[in-house]
Amino acid sequence: MKEIVIKVREKTNIPVYERTVENVISAVQSSSDIWRIVDLSEEPLPLVVTILEVLNALGYIEFRNGVFLTEEGKRFADRYGIGRREDYTCPYCKGKTVDIEVFKDLLEKFKEIVKNRPEPKHEFDQAYVTPETTVARIILMHTRGDLENREVFVLGDDDLTSIALMLSGLPKRIAVLDIDDRLTKFIEKTAEEIGYNNIDIFAFDLRKPLPDYALRKFDTFITDPPETVDAIRAFVGRGIATLKGPGCAGYFGITRRESSLNKWRDIQKLLLNEFEVVITDIIRNFNEYVNWGYEEETRAWKLVPIKVRPTYNWYKSYMFRIQTLEGSKGYEEEIREEDIYNDEEASTT
Repeated sequence: MKEIVIKVREKTNIPVYERTVENVISAVQSSSDIWRIVDLSEEPLPLVVTILEVLNALGYIEFRNGVFLTEEGKRFADRYGIGRREDYTCPYCKGKTVDIEVFKDLLEKFKEIVKNRPEPKHEFDQAYVTPETTVARIILMHTRGDLENREVFVLGDDDLTSIALMLSGLPKRIAVLDIDDRLTKFIEKTAEEIGYNNIDIFAFDLRKPLPDYALRKFDTFITDPPETVDAIRAFVGRGIATLKGPGCAGYFGITRRESSLNKWRDIQKLLLNEFEVVITDIIRNFNEYVNWGYEEETRAWKLVPIKVRPTYNWYKSYMFRIQTLEGSKGYEEEIREEDIYNDEEASTT
């Protein structure tokens, strides 16, 4: 096992441990599908691929129409007591912890409205979640007391959460901004069609400081940031800057598909030490993303040893809820880096 870890470390700067290798071997025992292996192992895709390449070179796995343990690989797994990764996620709530049936009418209306949504753009690192995920977000925020008669800010909205918020009728006011004017126009058109007036819609680049109309005026924010620490600072930090003061809440997703636990530690340090907020909830794989349609253009496609498009929604993220305290502060400075979307663990860009 130590030899495998050493060889992986020679090929990547992404942190790797014996447990990391065990996670990948465990996932291979459960599925031969490369995308499912990344999903089950819950390790960054570039790291999973590197581990698989090392295991292949050592004769422990083979690449055919999928990824398979060799006989030597099976003996290796037995020697280290590595069993197959099981998935016992609740079949009713799909691990989201909320009952989506309570808003089933809203879900049907939302599905109908978003049929003609703009497709994701690789340029903006866009990918949207399933309609069920979007509505589950509304229910989750409502159960935490963060929606009804609250002023809600949506920072980046390729998921069209603002539309589900409008349909719920719960917030007092909604504001939404996105860099993509296709989305802002679609949201504006939808608001007109359903007769919703308490919404402000802006096309805006979050690398720029937020204007005064957005600062310290909202009770709740939701955003879905790219996975670099700089992007988290930009998106989540801007979100916190929109909040009125102590007792306000923010929601955002962080994956394991593009973030090692070392990066999670850095993100949590950012939240606790720089922004001085508290993490109240982390819900595993709450956000399920629809395959974005430009897979062949991504780094993930270049890396995976078997070029087959995913047949199910393999990309998921954990839902974080944070709450502000006395002394909490957001990030209001300009982001001068041109590329805040990429680091060594990124794969969907």
